[in-house]
Amino acid sequence: MFYAASMKSRFAAAFLALAAPVFAQQSHPVVLHAAHLLDVASGKLLSPGEVLVTGEHIQQAGTQVTHPADAQVIDLGSATLMPGLIDAHTHLFLHLGNEGAQTVDESVPERTLIAASAAKADLLAGFTAERDMGTEGAKCADVAVRNAINNGLIPGPRMRVSCNAIDILGGHEDALGFNPEQHVLSNADIANNTEELIATMREQRKEGADFTKIYETGRDKLVGDEFTTPYQYNEAELAAAVAESHRSGSALGIGVHCTGDPGALYAAQAGVASIDHADHLSPETMKIIRDKQIFVVPTFAIMEYFIAHSDNKERAQRLNDENTYHIAQFKKQMEAGVPFAVGSDVGPFPHGTQAREYELMVKFGMPPADVLRSGLINGARLLGWADSIGQLKPGFYADIIAVPGDPLTDIHVLTEPTFVMKNGEIIRKN
Repeated sequence: MFYAASMKSRFAAAFLALAAPVFAQQSHPVVLHAAHLLDVASGKLLSPGEVLVTGEHIQQAGTQVTHPADAQVIDLGSATLMPGLIDAHTHLFLHLGNEGAQTVDESVPERTLIAASAAKADLLAGFTAERDMGTEGAKCADVAVRNAINNGLIPGPRMRVSCNAIDILGGHEDALGFNPEQHVLSNADIANNTEELIATMREQRKEGADFTKIYETGRDKLVGDEFTTPYQYNEAELAAAVAESHRSGSALGIGVHCTGDPGALYAAQAGVASIDHADHLSPETMKIIRDKQIFVVPTFAIMEYFIAHSDNKERAQRLNDENTYHIAQFKKQMEAGVPFAVGSDVGPFPHGTQAREYELMVKFGMPPADVLRSGLINGARLLGWADSIGQLKPGFYADIIAVPGDPLTDIHVLTEPTFVMKNGEIIRKN
């Protein structure tokens, strides 16, 4: 009975997301006025702050903008205007509960409806752009969600999608832990060599993928201060994948699930776009990452949630030890000058709460201005939208939020947006 009830509640939430009205673009210019405006690049507040929006784009931004005669002026009081948030590592097709079971028990149509609901929750929380790192077995259903958002059928962030992640047979997400005689389908697309890897990428590209997500390491093991994780593809195989991405015309490259060396070294040598998780990176690997400007995406929020909600003390202690180790490594990565982007791994924890990732990066030692640059400017670069989102600049899309305070002194305000605009459409106004 509980399972049936929970299924109905998820369907109801998903239906409400799809049935929600599509927000209309403003018919007149809009002037947003607030006490402050965040200049992300300089890491400074401008006071007061104003943005002139016409249609989908920002026309002017600064302490004072032109007020056209027919403009609608929206006064947001003591708030700070800033670009919409970016999450470079999301999972729209995952939700709370047993990750392995939901991919088996729920049909792809059901999971797509749930993904639509998740997209809405993220947008209302101020996330106007996201990179979805694999549907976990729903193939290219994420393409349908992205297209529905782009066509104005459902509310959600701008999306970059990857279809399934790619994995080796018996790799990190290959239906591990199930009875082999049941032949449970993998959460990933399987490719065991260079030829299969390229063929899989081409199939995903044909079905609408924007980029490729590859599982490069797993499973992880921490004994004392020694972290180990087996790699899945060697440098030559990853280099072939990067070359195929370039050949296909994708500027987004390859994002790898990669927690440590030697897989991280192979990924860096091959020139991937991002190394996600990065629990441990050797000095050699960090130097290559810095020199090639490969983005590291730490994903702390997911681990915090797992630790807090573990029903097993032994597992909670193991996860806490791994997280403590990761935090120490993060500090070393900052010292080494590696570039970061902000990604939360949201899905296994509630959608719409992932601004916590920005908070945790500050908590673990990165200055707020640097976290905001990593999340917004680097995030925009990683998503291939460096010239259109992530800053309040003329010609950029009008993806704008307002937060109740100064994010440079209190990053927590990102979790409480009072105003959300995407593409010139007012999504939320408290």
